[in-house]
Amino acid sequence: MASFRRSRMRNYGFRRLIPAISTALVVVSLVAFTIGTTGILSFIRGWPDSADEISSFSDACLELDVQEKPKLPTQPALSLRLGKKNLLPPRNLDLFPKLARGHVKIVLYVHNRPQYLQVVVDSLSKVEGIGETLLIVSHDGYFEEMDKIVKNIKFCQVKQIYAPFSPHLFPNSFPGVSPGDCVGKDSQLKCEGNADQYGNHRSPKIVSLKHHWWWMMNTVWDGLEETRGFLGHILFIEEDHFILPNAYRSIELLINLKARKCPDCFAANLAPSDVSSKGEGWENLIAERIGNVGYAFNKSIWRKIHSKARHFCTFDEYNWDITMGAIYPSFGTPVYTLRGPRRSAVHFGKCGLHQGQGTGGTCIDNGVPKFEVEEIDYTVNIKLSWDVYFLKQGGNSEGFKGWGGWGDKRDHELCLSFAYMYHNLSSSLC
Repeated sequence: MASFRRSRMRNYGFRRLIPAISTALVVVSLVAFTIGTTGILSFIRGWPDSADEISSFSDACLELDVQEKPKLPTQPALSLRLGKKNLLPPRNLDLFPKLARGHVKIVLYVHNRPQYLQVVVDSLSKVEGIGETLLIVSHDGYFEEMDKIVKNIKFCQVKQIYAPFSPHLFPNSFPGVSPGDCVGKDSQLKCEGNADQYGNHRSPKIVSLKHHWWWMMNTVWDGLEETRGFLGHILFIEEDHFILPNAYRSIELLINLKARKCPDCFAANLAPSDVSSKGEGWENLIAERIGNVGYAFNKSIWRKIHSKARHFCTFDEYNWDITMGAIYPSFGTPVYTLRGPRRSAVHFGKCGLHQGQGTGGTCIDNGVPKFEVEEIDYTVNIKLSWDVYFLKQGGNSEGFKGWGGWGDKRDHELCLSFAYMYHNLSSSLC
């Protein structure tokens, strides 16, 4: 009889627990559903970016291989006005008063191809998460039509900066065309300038590309109030890079996966280094050489690059990316970037940077991308469980000396001046 009563009491106690157990199961189901639908975003937000948010600035100690004061050209009126514009705060703060925790800043560097820029801005407006970050647009000097396109941006915080030493701002002096400058393969003894290794003298329009990239990098990482203390990753894109809707969430995820799955990778990329490739379509993360379409790295990597200022500024190659390819071997280890097996940014168009709005030889292109955005491009298509596949690194052969176009000592000096224009060499550099 006592045994029967104990059994009834146990059953009664169990029945009292049934509502609580049911409630717990519902909660667990809801949590599982939430993780399933927002798991990637939670994963991104949950991990600090390679300790970027918790590391100290001393980890990014400044190394300079030059010990001179900047020797910058005397600036004309427009150049001075542009320099002052660089100090203005971002716009759209009323629409986007706060940036998201752990956000990835974006730098879009542009030249003078408005038909391309409009396409890129339209693509950025459709990117998921774009309102969480700061977009910095770096102009190679000043072109009114380019300026107007950027001023119409309303989908995020945006800050414009203008390279005040762009050659076209100096119509009668270096770094523009100076009276008496050597031209082409000019061999006059009295003309000014140094030929490159192939006997060609500088072209201001050509050297502008490398100058702008280097000025921009130094200004973004070390000059701007909004970024000089930022230790996280910054994503760099160009005016002919169509950004797919999943790009921002993809770069967030790749940055966090890089810290866990490829800690020796220097960067993360939105697209393969082969700009014509859509990606392999494998179920793997890909590690390969850094490409120039949608690349992101942090302050510690910038310090490594900055320490090679003299190499960068004196290497006889007018393309910044080919110059960097020649510098990477000096880092002592293979330089890999991490990306997904499908691109999230697309290089489009056919007009080169120095075929913009000039006179003869102008490239005609309406800027319409020749591809379709597919359904898969609207959501992150990278899985957390994927392993990393390392591709064999290509590149130029050992002893490569560059393709020229960068032999003038005045360009070397200006480039080096950009490297230390934001640093007080008389004080500690750490």
